[in-house]
Amino acid sequence: MSDATELDAERIVDAAVAIFEESGLDAVSMRGVSSRLGVSPIPLYSRIGNKDALIEAIADRLLLGVAPEPLPNEAWDRYAGRWAHELLARLRASRDSRLILRPGREAYVEASRPLVEVMRGAGFATDAAVQACRLLIWATVGFVAVEVGATPPRRGGRQRDRRARPGGDATGLEAAEIDALFDIHIGYVIEGIGRDRRRRRPTRGGT
Repeated sequence: MSDATELDAERIVDAAVAIFEESGLDAVSMRGVSSRLGVSPIPLYSRIGNKDALIEAIADRLLLGVAPEPLPNEAWDRYAGRWAHELLARLRASRDSRLILRPGREAYVEASRPLVEVMRGAGFATDAAVQACRLLIWATVGFVAVEVGATPPRRGGRQRDRRARPGGDATGLEAAEIDALFDIHIGYVIEGIGRDRRRRRPTRGGT
């Protein structure tokens, strides 16, 4: 057995994430994590809490360092698109709706800080930038949550029309269609944010 006095929360979460990546969320337990670490389960409860707290920590870890580095002179809308796609990729990696919907407010606040700063640098008021980030987060999380239950198109029967709009076949979705739908989906959100900003921007000489 390892020395439990040297055990910190990060090591516990590392072990839990490793079990999750290997065997899925249902395999994560306080006893399983303690066994992997070679300690009694007792110190896990004092450093992490219960299993719900452990799952919360795994969900928060999914968002750690999710924001891409802004490029020099990158337009806010282009960065927002890249940011949303990085969030999409990170949430998809969980492949479990319980984790996709789990991360707490602080995890998302931390993940959105770089995007808020880029938008403020582009002239957005702070509250407008925060609102925009929230819209992008909700749009992405909601998309992934629905995507988890998406079904592939039925084989056989009538021939699929390859010229049809992505997502336009009622029998199901192919992977490439889902990616195209996200591009359209997040593009509409970013376009709406930009339109709202232009509408609210005071005109020169106005009151």
